[in-house]
Amino acid sequence: MNWMERRFRLQENGTTARREVLAGITTFLTMAYIIFVQPAVLSGSLFGMKTGMDIGAVTVATCLSAAIATAIMGLYARYPIALAPGMGENFFFVFTVTGAAAAAGFPAPWRVALGVVFISGLLFYLLYALGIREKIFDALSPSLKNGIAAGIGLFIAFIGLQNSGFIIHSPGTLVTLNTRFSSPDLILFAIGLLLTFSLLARRLRGAILWGILAVTALAALARLAIPRLDSLAGIQAVTSSKLMTQFALTGKMVALPPSIAPTFLQMDLVNALQAVMWPYILIILFMDVFDTVGTLVGVGEQAGFIKDNKLPRAREAMLADQAGTVVGAMLGTSTVTSYIESAAGVEAGGRTGLTALTTAACFLAALFFAPLIAMVGSYPPITAPALVAVGAMMVRNVGKIDWHDFSELAPAFLVMIGIPLCYSISDGLALGFIAYPLLKLLSGRGREVPVAMFVIAAALIGYFTIRSTTL
Repeated sequence: MNWMERRFRLQENGTTARREVLAGITTFLTMAYIIFVQPAVLSGSLFGMKTGMDIGAVTVATCLSAAIATAIMGLYARYPIALAPGMGENFFFVFTVTGAAAAAGFPAPWRVALGVVFISGLLFYLLYALGIREKIFDALSPSLKNGIAAGIGLFIAFIGLQNSGFIIHSPGTLVTLNTRFSSPDLILFAIGLLLTFSLLARRLRGAILWGILAVTALAALARLAIPRLDSLAGIQAVTSSKLMTQFALTGKMVALPPSIAPTFLQMDLVNALQAVMWPYILIILFMDVFDTVGTLVGVGEQAGFIKDNKLPRAREAMLADQAGTVVGAMLGTSTVTSYIESAAGVEAGGRTGLTALTTAACFLAALFFAPLIAMVGSYPPITAPALVAVGAMMVRNVGKIDWHDFSELAPAFLVMIGIPLCYSISDGLALGFIAYPLLKLLSGRGREVPVAMFVIAAALIGYFTIRSTTL
């Protein structure tokens, strides 16, 4: 305990070891889905195709890369932020980078794609060594930073509503309300959301974690009851649900992890350095940099870490992200980045690196408790209420935006709506980062803008130009 106090300064941060551990478990549960989604995406099984990547090896690579990167964040940067292979980057890896490598005629395109990720991670380190990434962070105005936090909150809530089945796809309006209110998915989600909100309103410590555990128990009971109702009452059309059929109760708690050998150190660096792959290296680099900046800003604002418009130990936090990407590529997975779900742990009381260290330990344990984690992760409505609740709390940052200055308001607003509507933190940030210096310049206030913001805007315009010609 003395070591923990010296390393993480628990008393100084107004927290306890118990609270930090519970927060770390909460963060893990809200992002545990990546353990199962990532292998399905990279192997191609999610899309009914084969990429050549071994699903078992990718599972191990996912857990190990997340554990290593999150442990670095906890021990070195001392922030309660977890990392894992990023959603969005993994789809780009499979459909765009691997596809480009295949079109170029390279053997084993997935190995070339891993090489591209590895090289982008090294370039990320170069930005770290030159101090460029913290210049990006420090150049952002307070309104932009709070707009990022609010935008990420909307994004998290939107993901939660989609995961629960409450919001579904609509051909006419893109998304719409799911009106099958008798669905077990919606009923369990509604119960979980009301319970989580109620516990938060009562200021109960660990409210989000208790909400997750309660919905897990209810889902298990429902899964046992529904098949019997279907057979006895003949009301399958009313009670059945697509998500509930994915929820598989397990009688087995522990299993040995599969071998990582099929993907370990399999990067094809020679072909990844060919000119045809350069644009993809830059795109992955940009996606990683701005995903990281966005998450650090969002979680930092929520937790109160940002002081005088600066995040202490920003360099250390970004190093964890860079190290995760490099290690992840070596192990056999796509870009590792900071996770917005870390906000759930922060809201549960996490304030130090002990939270991240706990999450890292959970990822290691998941290698041996895969059946149990799979049970929770296979049913998104279990964690969806937590995401919606965290999103609601992060949106309160809109109160810190300068609503009386339109040159501050408009870029922050573009970021807020851009992140959820683009379904991408990096793309949403880019909209605001480009608009901010241009709007200040056109309104005759260009001198208020740090030079770094003009450089960032120019780089982002170049990034979109490259992206439009390669995608």
